[in-house]
Amino acid sequence: MSMLRTPLGRLRLIAIAEGISYLLLLFVAMPLKYLWAMPQAVQVVGMAHGVLFIAFCGALLLAWLDRRWSFGRTTLVFLSSLVPFGTFAMDRSLKREEPGRTPRSLQVSLP
Repeated sequence: MSMLRTPLGRLRLIAIAEGISYLLLLFVAMPLKYLWAMPQAVQVVGMAHGVLFIAFCGALLLAWLDRRWSFGRTTLVFLSSLVPFGTFAMDRSLKREEPGRTPRSLQVSLP
């Protein structure tokens, strides 16, 4: 997988996994716990989400140093992980920064 070759690619991959775990926690595990008295789901999904969130923070730090982002840009990426669906929206922005990717404005369309 070419995403794993750069700090930015690793951040994107971990952010997607973290975003999925967050949605599972909010929309599957929490209802199971509070509506059907099944707290085990929160224990399992919550632990996975916690581990992925810590990995996200580490990957964000490495991407920040590698990409030389401003503190504001880094804070915005961090805040995206706190909002449901936020990491998916932020991924579109991060994808445009991938090294070796031709910006859409420079791509030529052939008939």
